[in-house]
Amino acid sequence: MTTQTQDLTLTCTRTIPAAPEAVFDAWLNPATIAKFMTPGPGMTVPKAETDARVGGRFDIVMKAGDQEIPHWGLYRELDRPNRIVFTWNSPFTTDEDSTVTLTFAPADGGTDVTLHHVRFPSEESRDNHEGGWTHILATLEDALA
Repeated sequence: MTTQTQDLTLTCTRTIPAAPEAVFDAWLNPATIAKFMTPGPGMTVPKAETDARVGGRFDIVMKAGDQEIPHWGLYRELDRPNRIVFTWNSPFTTDEDSTVTLTFAPADGGTDVTLHHVRFPSEESRDNHEGGWTHILATLEDALA
C-alpha cells in the first residue's frame, strides 16, 4: 500500500471575475457545484450535496461516460468570504487527511482564488489532480459568468 505524503502538494490559482462572496458561496451551493465540479471536458455532476457548516459533509458524484466517481469530505473551516478548508476523498485516495484549502482575495475585476491541495498517494495522482483542479477553476469562472 502506498502512503500519502505531505510532501506531495499542488497549488492552482485563477482570477474569477466575480465578488469574493459569490465565489465563496459557489463552492457550497449544490446547484452551482453541479455546474463547475468537472475535472475534464465532457464530464457531468449528477449528484452534489452539501451540509455547509464546519464538520458538515459534502458528497459529489462526477460522471465520465458511464463511470461514476464519488467524492466526499468534511468541511474543516468556513470563513466567508476568505477561506474554505475541506478534506477530499475518492476511490483514488488512501488517506483521510487529503485536504484542500481555498483562499479568496479581492482583485481588480474580481477575486483571486488559490487552491492548495495536500497529501497524494503518488506524483501521478498529484499531477492528475492538478489538471482536474485547473479545469474546475476555469469551469467555475464560466459558471459564474
